[in-house]
Amino acid sequence: MYSVTIIYGKPTDPDAFDRYYRDVHIPIAKKMKGLVGWTLSWMDRSDNQAHLVAVLTAPSKKAMDEILASEAGKAAQDDLGNFVTGGVQFLFGETESVAP
Repeated sequence: MYSVTIIYGKPTDPDAFDRYYRDVHIPIAKKMKGLVGWTLSWMDRSDNQAHLVAVLTAPSKKAMDEILASEAGKAAQDDLGNFVTGGVQFLFGETESVAP
């Protein structure tokens, strides 16, 4: 498996960010075909660095590259400028599951 972890920094207006992300960005991003996993971790509002961590998972690096290069992938990337005010970081890498 291969994942991209997206770390959204603290937005200037967290409530507006949350509404836009849920109501606009998720529907745009859901058009990306081929993902096998998508998780969201909403950080505690007292965290002063990150607001949201999203992890998108694909079967392979090649598959992720194709997903992100697709029309839907580009639309999701282009949408970031419409709501990201606290910065965003993308981390790419192989995914490994560890049993508890």
